[in-house]
Amino acid sequence: MYFVIPKKSNAVETSSRSTPLQSGLADQIAVLLRENGVQPGTRINENAMAQRLSVSRTPVRAALDVLAARGFVARRPHRGVELLKLPPAPRALASEATPSEDDALLVRIARERQRGELPAHVSEQELMDRYRLSRPALRQALDRLAELGVVERRPGYGWQFATDVWDLAARQESYRFRMVLEPAAIREPGFALGAEWLAQMRSRHLAFLKARWTDGSSIAFFEMNAAFHEGIAQGSRNRYFVTAMQRQNRLRRLSNYDWKHGRERVEVNCREHLEMLDRIAAGDVELAALLMHRHLDVASRLRAALSPTA
Repeated sequence: MYFVIPKKSNAVETSSRSTPLQSGLADQIAVLLRENGVQPGTRINENAMAQRLSVSRTPVRAALDVLAARGFVARRPHRGVELLKLPPAPRALASEATPSEDDALLVRIARERQRGELPAHVSEQELMDRYRLSRPALRQALDRLAELGVVERRPGYGWQFATDVWDLAARQESYRFRMVLEPAAIREPGFALGAEWLAQMRSRHLAFLKARWTDGSSIAFFEMNAAFHEGIAQGSRNRYFVTAMQRQNRLRRLSNYDWKHGRERVEVNCREHLEMLDRIAAGDVELAALLMHRHLDVASRLRAALSPTA
């Protein structure tokens, strides 16, 4: 018996420690398993789970390794991942997780680049000296940043950040642009979001509302937030809206990994997103568009209230 789509799962290496992103996905998997009443003995397909969570298979594989290390699932030779027992509610599961040094490094690099403390082009040796890292450890961090669109390898030498300094003026311009872009995407003729995507996004937001917030949770929170806004753009069925929103998400990664607004604002953000999803599901796209404009306007004023170097 399989949970969700029955496809063959490849064996993967297990991880001895979890990052906040992996632990956050483990929480979301726990929510899905519990909400769907999945019973012990059921096999969990990684591809299908990745589709349910709107992420790639690699982080899902790592999140399942987190659950395996805690005794909730097991990898069976030639049979994939089997549920041994249901994980506890996300709050209890998340309380075991602490921010990893790996994710703290990603946040630090993004923050220091945003503040102009790192140049647009940088060599691996410069980064190794700055952060006192071995080359393998640095490469791992750079590969993760590259996967997230923050840096890219320069032909022949060094690394390049994907954007210029993401200063306060640029962020405010971005918000003003998005206040035009995203409500317009919702108002596009033929705008629609699939029932499965709506359910997935709702589950991810509810999982965040239940999970304990840690300093390293900002990465997972941003990625969920980015997936929400890009999904809205995808619903427009307009390639130019989608391309523009993808560009905005790449820009936002330089500053939004270092969340400064506290747990309360995380809850407000999630509930505002859920309200928009409810309006869209009910077919009230005009109200959803107005809610999106208000959501972005409030966020822009909150950002402007921070210091210019925040």
